[in-house]
Amino acid sequence: MRKQLLDRFLEQQGLGGAKRIPLAGDASSRRYERITGGCRSLILMDAPPPGGVRAFIAIDRELAARGYSAPKIFAEDPIEGFLLLEDLGDGLFAALIAAGEPEPPLYQLAVDFLIDLQKTPPPSFLPPFSDDYVRDQNDVFLDYYVAGKLGAPLEAEPCVFYKQIWEELLPALRAGPEVFLLRDFHSENLLLLPDREGLKALGLLDFQDALRGPAAYDLVSLLQDARRGLDAYMAEDMIYHYLDETGMEEEEFRQSYAILGAHRALRIMGIFTRLAKEQGKTKYLDLIPRMQGYLAQDLGHPALSALRNWLDLTIGEGK
Repeated sequence: MRKQLLDRFLEQQGLGGAKRIPLAGDASSRRYERITGGCRSLILMDAPPPGGVRAFIAIDRELAARGYSAPKIFAEDPIEGFLLLEDLGDGLFAALIAAGEPEPPLYQLAVDFLIDLQKTPPPSFLPPFSDDYVRDQNDVFLDYYVAGKLGAPLEAEPCVFYKQIWEELLPALRAGPEVFLLRDFHSENLLLLPDREGLKALGLLDFQDALRGPAAYDLVSLLQDARRGLDAYMAEDMIYHYLDETGMEEEEFRQSYAILGAHRALRIMGIFTRLAKEQGKTKYLDLIPRMQGYLAQDLGHPALSALRNWLDLTIGEGK
């Protein structure tokens, strides 16, 4: 049924006989194909409901209106969840760096984008990075990673302690203004567009889960990338560049950065465990050690001492 709907969508766009090349997907149910054979190369996004494409469409148009390089939308079917998008090419940061491109200019471009993005308030239609959202995401770590580590669901008492620790961390999680968070802001969703100038040289992908929330989150996403390790000195330079350009108070920002980093690492470890257990996507288990390394860095912040002790006592991790 899904194939028939997709074929009809492409036929309506005059692409019924076009060549279709599957592209590497992500951890979601979305699929991507490169469509060739017409006057231009296009990217097909196939995002079935309930996720769909409506959020992507709204955020794409918002980013484009602000002058950023989100892909143009050439055709859409928001009911069934199909889009035909501008093909921004293959210049993903991860691929370019693997081929020998220097890291610092690419990462500075990405950080400059984040600096610019926070100069204007986030769109009001975005959902908030709320305390309830953090609580729900933290539960993924308990339900999958911790349960898998222990071989059984976590008992009630340590579960209560874990949640109490996070209740105390929530107020310190936010520093600076509420900003436009793309959330999955990392090396496999960012492209270099060398034929464009300034911030337009940064191509943006996979932003349909955007929120409005704490400024440090996307910087954490960029510099604590599950898919590739970064040079530690360069990452530190990027943090200082961000602080210098935004004027944010360093101590408060670094506390927020560490708490958000720990939250994100725990969340991702839980999600990767879930993907392996429920969908057989065991390749994501290979990325967990890198997230454990980032978590260890974040747990070095004094604000996270209680969480560090809890992880050590409960699952033997954290120290």
